Amino acid sequence: MSSSEKHPKSVDLSHHLSEIALARATSPLKGIGRLMGRPGMISLAGGMPNPDYFPFAAISGDALVSDSFAVNNQPSASSLSWLWRLFGSSRKERTNSITIPKYASRPEDINLATALQYGTATGLPQLSKFINEFVGRVYQPGYSDWTTLVQTGNTDAWSRAVLTLCNPGEAFITEDWTYPSALASSQPYGIHPVGVPMDSEGMRSDELRKLLAEWDEAARGSKRPHVLYTVPIGQNPTGMTMGADRKKEIYDVCVEYDVIIVEDDPYYFLQMSPYAAKFQGGSQASSVDSEKWIASLSPSFVKLDYQGRVIRLDTFSKTIAPGSRLGFFTCSPRFAERLERAGETTAQAPCGFGQSLIAQLLTTWQYDGYVRWLHGISSQYQARRDFFIDELSEEFHLRMSLGTTGAWQGCTVYTASAKPRGPAGMREKYALGEQPFFSLVPPTAGMFVWLKINFENVRGFQAGSEETLENKLWMKLAMAGVLVSPGSFFASSGDMVGAAEGHFRISFSFSTDEEMKKAIGILGEVIRDFFENPDSE
Repeated sequence: MSSSEKHPKSVDLSHHLSEIALARATSPLKGIGRLMGRPGMISLAGGMPNPDYFPFAAISGDALVSDSFAVNNQPSASSLSWLWRLFGSSRKERTNSITIPKYASRPEDINLATALQYGTATGLPQLSKFINEFVGRVYQPGYSDWTTLVQTGNTDAWSRAVLTLCNPGEAFITEDWTYPSALASSQPYGIHPVGVPMDSEGMRSDELRKLLAEWDEAARGSKRPHVLYTVPIGQNPTGMTMGADRKKEIYDVCVEYDVIIVEDDPYYFLQMSPYAAKFQGGSQASSVDSEKWIASLSPSFVKLDYQGRVIRLDTFSKTIAPGSRLGFFTCSPRFAERLERAGETTAQAPCGFGQSLIAQLLTTWQYDGYVRWLHGISSQYQARRDFFIDELSEEFHLRMSLGTTGAWQGCTVYTASAKPRGPAGMREKYALGEQPFFSLVPPTAGMFVWLKINFENVRGFQAGSEETLENKLWMKLAMAGVLVSPGSFFASSGDMVGAAEGHFRISFSFSTDEEMKKAIGILGEVIRDFFENPDSE
């Protein structure tokens, strides 16, 4: 008996479905599509183009080998780019050729005649098979009848999920700071967020319980929320990571108050070791083998889920390529069936080009190869995080302390002030007396550093001007050639701007090391000038 067969089946949570979800019927044409695969069936029913007329005889590509990136503290490829340019050569990449023919030589082969044809919302069988095996081995859902369903990336998946679960006028729970597109996609339907305070692990379970226990429908203008949206790993924008114990606490609260959890987890495989500054010897990358590494990651909510009340969203955007527009749900059969109905009359299915290429890549790498690939890119993004914060310490004086209040209580906090100049004695006096510009907690997963700006130290600061100052500083940075994301984009409500503070989310995932170094230099110049002359042009 497999481990999943030892688990209970999901419970019926159909009462959480929205009116529109309950009203969806099977698309008539998609319904008969299930009969087309029967042996000997001659289909004259669908308006399907003849694959002979598809203008692709085959698609081939050179795919990187799964161990292309080191899993130890070696320099990133971008940090060595000056060396490759010096010798007039690009970094030599190790590749394997993959080819997808138009027609299959074996029934199980991935082929363009199928991938580029109208398909069902469940996606290519070969891709679905790989995803199911991967979910079972990595996430290990806590109930037996879980299933997966392909989707077109997590932003669209959340849009589909929120309309499947919520009616207009309802509220959903999220972190105080959260992913802006999740807010924007629900807003036109009158489905509004309610934020929960955070700490070093993201959403606080005690505050969640308090919110649900004290919910006043008359004062709030809506019934108590029954959907929780969370980004638990590499929380966007703060970079916090939620551990197993906190997830268990939140799950138990959701069982008690009958809340569905939508777990949006694009950064799951970008979990990192704690940051350590260069003078401390630097951060330690994982030296264990890839199977032990993946077993060490914070577990998904679905592992704790014994009822089928978690809808997990996964995407290949951060691990393979965002242009593939491909991801998958993991959830109960009841929710999957309703999400499938929503998909078959909208996107129908993810793009066949993306599905076939990624399916061919994954079946070539196989499970062990994909896990090794994930381990490698996690190490690369950790090196990028370390480089970015190390460069901040070159531009600013970074003082390390232990957070004592608010969301950063118990965290290692780095506070930035002007770099001291002059003799050693004067430098020490200057550093102790200098007012801070901003502070940060190094992220433990993801792609972003979350800066808290200390606007009370801006010359002429007046309480109530925080949002104006954030916008002013953001614009000055943009005009100087550095684009960051204003913190106000991520606020779950309009009253999230704290007294005398603002925020910026800064990405370390995309730019080269040279570009990040230059950007941090500009950041230093602009911030020093702004704190002295906020109204200068």
